[in-house]
Amino acid sequence: MITQDNLKIYRQRFIPPECILLKDDIIVSQTEDMIITKWKTLKPKTAFQHGCSCYFLKKGIKVSKYYRADDSLLFWYCDIVDYSYNETEHALTVTDLLADVIIYPDGRFKVVDLDELADALEQKTITQEQLTRSLRQLNELLTLIYRDKFDQLEAPLNILGL
Repeated sequence: MITQDNLKIYRQRFIPPECILLKDDIIVSQTEDMIITKWKTLKPKTAFQHGCSCYFLKKGIKVSKYYRADDSLLFWYCDIVDYSYNETEHALTVTDLLADVIIYPDGRFKVVDLDELADALEQKTITQEQLTRSLRQLNELLTLIYRDKFDQLEAPLNILGL
């Protein structure tokens, strides 16, 4: 079981290749199935300034709310991810599997970064297994959206008032 006390969360990317400790993220809540954090952008951005995320540990999805400086919601950003936990380091590494979905407050949504998923496969920086997992998890997420059930993924953040 991953415990909250002093848990380190790392964000690993294939494109660009990096692994960053999210040292300033604050864990707000945690269960066996999810971790909820709030954060400020790592680098200053004009479009958004801060947000919160829910890591669905068993679904392979990270759902984030991105906020403008005036605290208005810019969009929901859904990352397809993989998780690995290092018990010795008490560290969770969240690997971005590249396929993402952006959902706007008016209900419009778009799937992004599939070109990066293809590039990563061509460059052999992502395995066939990771590609397959990414596509299956993306399908699961899109099925929830198409069936108007995205509120199930919004709920943990909304209940906490984040």
